[in-house]
Amino acid sequence: MASIEASWLKVLGNELDKAYMKELESFLLEEKQKGFIVYPKTSDIFNAFNHTPFDKIKVVILGQDPYHGVNQAHGLSFSVQKGVAIPPSLKNIYKELALEYNNFKKPTHGNLTEWADQGVLLLNATLTVRASEPGSHQKRGWETFTDHVITTLSEQKNGIVFLLWGKHAQQKESLINHQKHHILKAAHPSPFSAHRGFFGCNHFKECNQILEKEGLKPINWQIIC
Repeated sequence: MASIEASWLKVLGNELDKAYMKELESFLLEEKQKGFIVYPKTSDIFNAFNHTPFDKIKVVILGQDPYHGVNQAHGLSFSVQKGVAIPPSLKNIYKELALEYNNFKKPTHGNLTEWADQGVLLLNATLTVRASEPGSHQKRGWETFTDHVITTLSEQKNGIVFLLWGKHAQQKESLINHQKHHILKAAHPSPFSAHRGFFGCNHFKECNQILEKEGLKPINWQIIC
């Protein structure tokens, strides 16, 4: 399994050493031994954690699965590597940003590392997937791990803004302490649902307003590099 950032290792304790994680590691090894391509590459699996240390988290955006196309997934929800076509859901995220900010310029790529480096945890519920087979690594243990991550954030942090887009993300709401954190809910940005409440949700502005009230620096949503 890939390495994970030191502050996360400290708060996660022995979670990575539990039996279900060992079984998951064996499953991933078997997938590769059988000749299946697994995304993202091993070194990128924990990118969300490595770019957003535990003590710097201000916002959490929950996704479901990594992208399953060639060179897309790199460990951050909704994000793809540079040089790859921007996926439809991310195009709609950019459209919403343009609705909220008149001066927002549509980025030429879909790499959201700049958000992660500012304290936005871009967390998928499942952290790996078989190439061209969406959902193929669900219910193998990743959900247990990422649920633990959300619970740990809820218990040990205060004032995080959770952006829950779509039914799957909103199912995680029960893991979050409403008294300590801020929860913004909307439809998923997928083309199938974006017009049912994602467009016009104003989540990016609202998120920054909350952060400023918390005395924190707002997120610069404009992707530059």
